[in-house]
Amino acid sequence: MAQMTFSLLVLALAILGFFGSVESRSRARTYLEAQCQTTLYPDLCVRTLLPYANKYDLPSPQKLAQISLATCLAKAQYTKVYLDSLAKQFNETKNPGEYQAMEDCVRQINNGINQITQSVKEIQEMGKDGEEKFAWHESNVQSWVSAALTDATTCMDGVLGDEIGSKAKSMIKARFLNVKELASNSLAMFNRFTARHRASRAIKNP
Repeated sequence: MAQMTFSLLVLALAILGFFGSVESRSRARTYLEAQCQTTLYPDLCVRTLLPYANKYDLPSPQKLAQISLATCLAKAQYTKVYLDSLAKQFNETKNPGEYQAMEDCVRQINNGINQITQSVKEIQEMGKDGEEKFAWHESNVQSWVSAALTDATTCMDGVLGDEIGSKAKSMIKARFLNVKELASNSLAMFNRFTARHRASRAIKNP
């Protein structure tokens, strides 16, 4: 009898734990869906941020913008590794047209990585050095992320011409498209954070 009671207790705790986990994920998803509604790619936004949100620790809008940018940075770095590998292959096959096109794309992704890296660091400083510098940080992030978006578009639409084979071109474009969508979402999340920050300040200091 005691053994049966113990087993039922273990089962009950397991069930409660399961439903608690489901509730946690559901609440986190609802929160993120609201936060991501201003982005161009809301489903991607939720998928990107969901691993960092749970019932007891829902990231602030500032933290969400930072996480989104950090994820974009990781994807950009992964894309650079892929481009470097392709450029090496094209160089070894003595195809100057393909190699030059890849080198141009590598420059674009390097620029994007630098800009996104600076943006991640800039967001971390916002609010730490006084309200008077908030707008300056905001302008920097908006400029850098917008430039990163332009760099991704330049490679996708301008650099990849007939010099690159269709299969390699499709793979490159898919990776750049992912970086571009993440950067777009990050900029939207950042703008949401700054708008909410200003609204909060206006309430406190009417």
